[in-house]
Amino acid sequence: MSQLQRITIHPSQLQETFIILTPKQKHYLLRVLRLGDGDKFIAMDGMGKWWLAQLTAEIAQVLELLEVKTELPISITLMMALPKGNGFDDIVRYCTELGVTCIAPVISDRTLLKPSPQKLERWQRIATEAAEQSERAFVPTILEPVTFKTAINECQINHRYICEARGEYPHLTKVINHSSSEIIIAIGPEGGWSDSELEIAIKSEFQPVSLGRRILRAVTAPVVALSLIAAICEV
Repeated sequence: MSQLQRITIHPSQLQETFIILTPKQKHYLLRVLRLGDGDKFIAMDGMGKWWLAQLTAEIAQVLELLEVKTELPISITLMMALPKGNGFDDIVRYCTELGVTCIAPVISDRTLLKPSPQKLERWQRIATEAAEQSERAFVPTILEPVTFKTAINECQINHRYICEARGEYPHLTKVINHSSSEIIIAIGPEGGWSDSELEIAIKSEFQPVSLGRRILRAVTAPVVALSLIAAICEV
């Protein structure tokens, strides 16, 4: 079962016991993977459900609903300042593999990247592909980029952490709430958060935390943070 190819479908494609495949999905399954009648694959809706499906005359028949146990027991929102270049592509890919629930891109004081409207579509596609590859039940949500202050003001999650590379702050593993069902963790761009941004976050009840004694790159820090949280919660 684990060797079967996975594709993400829209819930509207599920019609009773059949899946109506899109032309792009047909091309991928029939031409790229060279599957034929009777071959099986896994369809996932990105919202927690998997189905074992079988190709039949260029449509897919649903054979059974599958039980999936690949998600973390905690919902993690990553508030990430946009790094330079294409670094955010890697952040979306790796953090999806590690179990992030939602990624909120923010434009900080030191953000150099000015994302185009096409970037959001690209990031969501990367998240979908990474979720399929890592056998996730859910595809993370990628929010529209907003300013740091807007993101802070709109935060509705109680357990809030902001990573800061410099200063005497407790390590993330020492303060993470084991019993919380959801957390948000904010990570800055190259050069870190500005003093005013850190002050705004603290006033909004974000707990400053450290990821260790070394200075991490903007694309490395979220991977370390997600790995630490998973190691603590996934037992």
